[in-house]
Formats: sequence, structure tokens, C-alpha cells
Amino acid sequence: MKIIDKITAQQGKPFYSLEFFPPKEKDNWGGFIQTVKELEKINPLFASVTYGAGGGTQENTLEITAKVKNECKMETMAHLTCVGADKKKISDFLSRLKQVGVTNILALRGDVPSGQTVDWDKADFKHASDMVAFVKKEFPDFGISVAAYPAPHPEALSFKKDRLDTALKMRVGSDFAVTQLFFDVREYFSLVDDLKALGINMPIIPGVLPIQSLDSIRRILSLSGSNIPGKLYLSLEEAQNKGGVEAVKEAGLKFAIQQIRSLLDGGAPGIHLYTLNRSSMCLNIAEEVGALS
Repeated sequence: MKIIDKITAQQGKPFYSLEFFPPKEKDNWGGFIQTVKELEKINPLFASVTYGAGGGTQENTLEITAKVKNECKMETMAHLTCVGADKKKISDFLSRLKQVGVTNILALRGDVPSGQTVDWDKADFKHASDMVAFVKKEFPDFGISVAAYPAPHPEALSFKKDRLDTALKMRVGSDFAVTQLFFDVREYFSLVDDLKALGINMPIIPGVLPIQSLDSIRRILSLSGSNIPGKLYLSLEEAQNKGGVEAVKEAGLKFAIQQIRSLLDGGAPGIHLYTLNRSSMCLNIAEEVGALS
């Protein structure tokens, strides 16, 4: 089933979806699947499973995505990146996904792995929009989503160009978009308004990441190009000074809950929760926002 059909069936009722980062080592898969099953209590509309850039973990991605779909009974969306991909590889991978019952993908340009280079001019897929158009044509029964950036992508030439690129990805065949993490809800609503002005009225699902530590958020911000409001960062530093990492986690949890409430009150169609594979944290958030089934 295409995820967009599940979103449409909600008839405007807010929903939750989850993003998982499966462990690379198969010895850890049992614990991971248990975590996913514990989060069935949230009754997520769908779950997304990250994908190793360059195809290095493609086999693992296929197997673990199938487990989430078939063992945990969640509609599952596999990440698919342009890095290291050509038309044959993508066709083969999509065919195998279909065989295991997964027919939804998140099309991404992807980051080039450290120490590698990519000649984008010679690549079959230079942009995520190229991937979207290919999948739409060759696998029309697949649901397709893309990433959107409340703050521009770190490689974007300009704010305007980033919005135009996002609109293009959606016009060529995407059903909906999921945002990169952000911490200022005004950025999300600005993104939605900008896309509407460009004629894009498809669902834009905000992605929410609960802050776990100052070190982790610094690392994530450096990798994603996102930003954090100064007031929030200072409050996290104050929490660190007073109570250490646990106090930062508590402050991050409270902020995520506040962020979710503000987004839903403002009309966001649902919330895509970056789980960090932490079931207790996610269940705590779900209980506070009234999302437990």
C-alpha cells in the first residue's frame, strides 16, 4: 500500500511515523526488532529505515527493512540514495524490495562517504529529482517521498534555489515530503508556505529529533547543516552545567514535546519522529502528547 493513501485515509487526523537506524551488525538485529515492536504502541502510520550511502549496506538494508515490514507489521519506507547508484542497481534493488512486500521509498541525493568522491556529471542520478522521476516511470506502483529542508540544504546555492529544488522533486513524482530535523517551528511553517506559493500542496511531514546530549547535537548539526536557536542551546548548556547529560536529555525531551504540540496545533499533518532506536524515550514522548494507542 502506498503511504500517501494511508495519509489520505486519515482525513486530516494527525498521525505519527517513525524513523529507525538499523544496526550494521546482525548480532544486534534481535534487540533492534524488539525495540521496533515495543513502539507498535504508538500505532505509527509508517516507519522509515535508513540506507547506507554507496550501497555498502544494501543487503542489510533489504533484509532489515523486510523484517520491520513483515515481523513488526508496520508499513515500511526504505531510504534510497543516489550516491553509488546507477539505473540497474536501483532497478534490481526495487524489484527485490517489492518481492519482500516493501513498495515505498524515500528518495535522497545522499552524502558522499568520507574518503570517497563522486563525479556527479557522469552519474545516472545527479539529484534526488532524477531518482524520483526514474522510480515514478519504472515502478509506478511504488510510493515515493523526498526530503525537505526547513532551513536550506547546506549545499544549496541560495534559499530560493533550495525551495525550487524541493518543489521540483515533488512535481516529478513524489507523493509527500519528510523534513530534515529542525528546532524552530517557524522554519517548518515558512517551508510549507513557500512550497504552497510554488504550487505544491502535498503533505510536508515535520521531522522531530529529541536532543540527547550537547555532543550529539553538535555532531548532528555539523553533519546536517541545520541550526539551533541560541536560547535553546543556552538552556541545554545550563542543564549540562547543573545536572550533566541526564539533565540535557530531560530538557531535550521537554523541548521535543513542546515542538510536537506546536506543530500539530499549527496544522502539521503528522509528526515523523527520529527514534534514535530508543523505545522508552519515544514512548515517553508519545504518552505526553497523547499518542499512545
